[in-house]
Amino acid sequence: MSSYRPTRRSVIRAAGGISAAMALGTGGILAAASPAGAAGDGFGLRIVERNEADPRMWYYRFATDAIGWSPGVNVLLPDDYHTGVRTYPVLYLFHGGGTDQDFITFDRAGIRDWTAGKPVIVVMPDGGHAGWYSNPVSSNTGPRNWETFHIGQLLPWIDANFRTYAEYDGRAVAGFSMGGFGALKYAAKYYGHFASVSAHSGPASLRRDAGLVTHWANASSAALDLGGGTVYGIPLWDEARVSADNPVERIESYRNKRVFLVAGTSPDPVNWFDTVNETQVLAGQREFRALLGDAGIPHEWHEEPGGHMIRASMVRRDLDGIVARLRKA
Repeated sequence: MSSYRPTRRSVIRAAGGISAAMALGTGGILAAASPAGAAGDGFGLRIVERNEADPRMWYYRFATDAIGWSPGVNVLLPDDYHTGVRTYPVLYLFHGGGTDQDFITFDRAGIRDWTAGKPVIVVMPDGGHAGWYSNPVSSNTGPRNWETFHIGQLLPWIDANFRTYAEYDGRAVAGFSMGGFGALKYAAKYYGHFASVSAHSGPASLRRDAGLVTHWANASSAALDLGGGTVYGIPLWDEARVSADNPVERIESYRNKRVFLVAGTSPDPVNWFDTVNETQVLAGQREFRALLGDAGIPHEWHEEPGGHMIRASMVRRDLDGIVARLRKA
């Protein structure tokens, strides 16, 4: 079984303690492309860079008031996109957290090969080093409103500029780690947007174990994105926001959706952080699955050997299920 394991050392160094986390903050610096014109601007977005030279992987960087720097987006097109006039379903695919992860994470992992021949557009946007697919309670580094950028701006921009099915049965959302949480969150909060949701090693419970995932979201966002600000608030959480984002508190919002879950079962003998991380992911997904089962909501789940990683075999299986669930191209 092949897999792609993003490193976590930089996150551990930056967010090793709450006091250090609250004192630090950085912006993102990502790879540049050729200068671009203004074609395709709208929905609060202005293109500042673009590269459409690759027949499949198109790249954009946007200026937006929602984010204090210009986030990037990769759009992976089907093999036959340029040879016809067909309309396609769309998968929004979210990366995990850490200074080694961004919108090209799944390109490095192998998404081009995994989607070869599949009739689906894959949109892979920036989500910050620790943006948690949220509008934070506070930021000391300017706006970092990732939820607004993804749902309020990017999604309608994609539908306006590509041949997509702009409807419930035309969209799926999936992600790894922090991105898996983001997928579960968006699928519940924006019920009519996504017919399929997938979490690959993504946490599904914010409050379990004294709120360990919520504390990690606050610490990592403070260290890596918000200059001491937080997603959910410190020392007191915004409890309504936690509940609104918490998959295990939004069970009915997954009814009539395709739900796909993956978690690892084996400790990592080298990386203690990944062991702790995946142990919490596995426990949260089991809690989530039990609640889905009690509610009679169908779901597909996999517990796989290994720790916190992107599993190519599981992504391929997920992609097949996504294509089968969504409206056909």
